[in-house]
Amino acid sequence: MQITSIGHAGFHIETAAGSILCDPWVNPAYFASWIPFPDNTELDWKALGDCDYLYVSHLHRDHYDEQNLIENVNKDATVLLPDYPVPDLKRDLERLGFHTFVETTDSVKHKVSGPKGDLDVMIIALRAPADGPIGDSGILIDDGETVVFNMNDARPVDLDVVREEFGHVDVHLLQYSGAIWYPMVYDIPRKSKANFAKQKRQRGMDRARSYIEQVGATWVVPSAGPPMFLDDDLYVLNDFNTGSEADQASIFPDQAEFLEQMKAHGTDDGVRHRGLMMVSGSTATFTGSELNQIEHPYPPEQVFGENKKPYLDRMKEKFAPIIAAEKATWASADGDPLLPQLKELFEPIMKQSDLICDGIGYPVGLVVGDQTFVLDFPRREVRMKQDGDGKYRYGFRIAPELVRTVLRDNEPDWVNTIFLSTRFTTWRIGGYNEYLYTFFKCLTDERIAYADGWFSEAHDDDASVELDGWVIQRRCPHLKADLGKFGVVEGNKLTCNLHGWEWDLASGRCLTSKGHELRAEKAGESVTS
Repeated sequence: MQITSIGHAGFHIETAAGSILCDPWVNPAYFASWIPFPDNTELDWKALGDCDYLYVSHLHRDHYDEQNLIENVNKDATVLLPDYPVPDLKRDLERLGFHTFVETTDSVKHKVSGPKGDLDVMIIALRAPADGPIGDSGILIDDGETVVFNMNDARPVDLDVVREEFGHVDVHLLQYSGAIWYPMVYDIPRKSKANFAKQKRQRGMDRARSYIEQVGATWVVPSAGPPMFLDDDLYVLNDFNTGSEADQASIFPDQAEFLEQMKAHGTDDGVRHRGLMMVSGSTATFTGSELNQIEHPYPPEQVFGENKKPYLDRMKEKFAPIIAAEKATWASADGDPLLPQLKELFEPIMKQSDLICDGIGYPVGLVVGDQTFVLDFPRREVRMKQDGDGKYRYGFRIAPELVRTVLRDNEPDWVNTIFLSTRFTTWRIGGYNEYLYTFFKCLTDERIAYADGWFSEAHDDDASVELDGWVIQRRCPHLKADLGKFGVVEGNKLTCNLHGWEWDLASGRCLTSKGHELRAEKAGESVTS
C-alpha cells in the first residue's frame, strides 16, 4: 500500500485493488481564512483526481472542496459514502456529477469489488448534531496486506469495532490540532483568553494520544491540521514555533510539536507506536506494518521550527492575491434591510424545534454593523433590539458582508461558514450552549427535524464505571463517549477528554454547558444524585 499526503486531512491511497482519494482540499476555505499547511497547490491534482474511489468524510469545507472536486476529480470514481441520517453529502456530490456510490452502513465492514480487485472497507459515521454539519466520519481500508485507519478529525466514541473487524491497524492517520474558533473570538481579557487557549491546545493533543493508545496502530501520522492563517487580520492565530507565550496560546500546534509530544509522553516508544512525519506530497509505502520507503518533496524541517515563520511569511505573500480575489466575491455590506431576511431564515426553523429553542432558553444578540438584531428563542421570533433588553447572555458581532453572503448563498450552516472563519467576535455569560450552535448548523427543515429528534431521545445511562473512587455512568451525557476510556478524574472534577467537557462529581452538575447532568457517587456509597 502506498499512502501519499495531499495536505491537511487529505490522502491518496494506492492499493492493488485501486486508488482512493480522501478529502482533497486545496482552495482557501471559510471566507478565505483557512489554507492547507504546508502548501499543497503545487501537487498534480489532475493526476490525484484520476482515482478509482473517492471518500469525502463530511461537508466541512476543509474536507469538501467543491471547486477541486469539480475541476480535478474523476466523476466516474466510485464514492464511498458514509451512513448519514441527512443525505446532504450525497446530494451535493450528485450535483457535482458523481453518480456511482457505495452506500455503507455505519461501523459495518463492506467488501468493495472493482475491476482491479477487492477491498475491505468500513466507515465509522458519527451522526450527532455536534458532528460536522450533521455528520463526520473515519474510514478503515484493508487491501489484504495493510490496514489503514484514516480518522481525519472524527471523534469516534467506541473503537472496539475496529479491532473486532480488522484486528491490528498498521497505519493511523488522525487529527491532533485545534479546528474551532474558541477561544480566539471571545470578548474576554487577553490573559484569560491565553490560558483557555493553552488548555484547549493541550486537550487536543491529549485526546489524540488517547486515540493512539486505543487504536494501537504501529505507525501514527498526525494530520488534519493546522491550517495556515494568511490574511492580515488572522495572521496572529498561527503558531510560529518561536517558543513564545503567544505561540503557546495558539490552539494550532503543528505536526512537529505533536510528534515531540508523542515521544515525551511515551506514546511513541519506537516499537508499539511510531510517529511518522508526512507533509503535502510525502509518499510512504507499507507492507503490513513494515515501512518500506518514505519520500518527501523537500526536507520537512524547511517548514517547521525556526523555519516556520519565514515559510508562513512567504505563503502570506503568495496567497495575498488569492485571498483578495475571494473577498471580491463577498456580498456588499449594503443592501436590502436585513430584518425581513433574518426573519424569513430563522423563524420557521425556531417554530419547528421547541426542544432546541427551549434548550437555548434566552434571547441572543446578533450585532451586524450598527444594527442589533435579537434572536428571541423563547418567543420564537427575530426582532430589533428594544429599550430595556439589557445585555444578552450570548451574542455575536459579525460584519454585514459575511451575513449578507450566507443569506445570498442560502447557506444551511453558519458554523461551517462564518464561525469557522474566525471572522467574528462573541461573548457569553455562563457556559457553552450546545443547543445554540446546533441551531446555527441546522438551517433547513430536514436538518432541524433530525437534530430535534436526536436531542429528544433518552440517553441510556444504566451502565456504570469506577474511576478513582467514583462510580459514574459509563456514557458521557454529552455525546455518549465511553468514560472508562475518555474520563479523567481530578479531585471532585471529571473531564471527558473527547471534547473537554467537565462535571462536578459531588453534584453531577455539568461545568461546561447548561444541562447534561451526570450520575455519580463515591464508591461504596448509595446513590443520592
